[in-house]
Amino acid sequence: MTDPAKPTFDDVVRIPAPPGRASATGRPPRIEEVAERAGVAPITVSRVLRHPEKVNRETRERILEVIEATGYASNPHARALRSGRSNVVMAFVSNILSQQFGLAVRSFAATLEPEGFEVLVGQTSYSYAKEVAMIQSLRGIRPAAVMFTGVIELEENRAALQELGIPVIETWAFPRDPIDMLVGLPNADAGAMAARRLAEAGHRRVAFIGRSSGRGALRRDGFRAAAAELGLEIVHEILVGEVTGLVDGRGAFTALLDRGGDVDSVFCANDLLATGALIEARARGLSVPRDLAVLGFGDNDVADQITPGLTTISFDAAAMGRIAGELLLARLSGAPAAEQRLAVELFLVERGSV
Repeated sequence: MTDPAKPTFDDVVRIPAPPGRASATGRPPRIEEVAERAGVAPITVSRVLRHPEKVNRETRERILEVIEATGYASNPHARALRSGRSNVVMAFVSNILSQQFGLAVRSFAATLEPEGFEVLVGQTSYSYAKEVAMIQSLRGIRPAAVMFTGVIELEENRAALQELGIPVIETWAFPRDPIDMLVGLPNADAGAMAARRLAEAGHRRVAFIGRSSGRGALRRDGFRAAAAELGLEIVHEILVGEVTGLVDGRGAFTALLDRGGDVDSVFCANDLLATGALIEARARGLSVPRDLAVLGFGDNDVADQITPGLTTISFDAAAMGRIAGELLLARLSGAPAAEQRLAVELFLVERGSV
């Protein structure tokens, strides 16, 4: 287990805005500006957004090009929220299909809804461009607060959220410098825990499979550091971009085997990759863990259903959402909070793959 009172900070990379893209800071574009650039009346822009079939194709396509270029987003909630305190809380998830994200957001909503708040969910898809557009939309919606299943890496988005003057809750990483409130996950500690478990099992030639950026990279950093201290040799690192399903794990495991190098174990930085690796190992007639041990992260529903059972690093995602909701309720009620930057506990779930 990790000690939740002494988590290791994650060295989250802060990223400047790519050149040439509209910033989330500053005033978002108005419908009148979109109309002027497209050479139409504002009502025509509104009609394209609400009833596109009523606008001829040439005009519709021209307006849509301007909307794409400016990042304009219509806001059906703005008029209702112009006066009085909003009861809307936004929750942005990186991947709406993720079991862990779903558990956290459901628990978050279950904590807030009895107190009269409505939780609306959006998906960023690990996309900075979508993140910018959604944060722009918050200016019009004016929610009571916003929660993210992750931490904001793009500096312009951090600044834009601070300018909103509403509570912001980040999760799933443990940086030194959160925007506001944090219910974090120490990813570096997760990587270190993985290295220690593989070393305890007698493995010495290890591999890493995970995302090349974001939280996967943080887990890789912790894995690297602990492996060096323990005398483990990281033979290969297989880095992937977006992880959408088991097929990504099968492909990454195939790439690992194709490289050779007599690897005896692999740490997969999330369970989609790990369960995909187990499926591919079985398809190739490999015995896990005799031929190669597999260790995952997350503990999804498949982990205890697949043979031989996935040993994985886990945490309580539902508790993360509940704690985030409780912190937010305390802030909105004006009650003092003893601690607004917390880390959840990591623990190892032993099955048969290591």
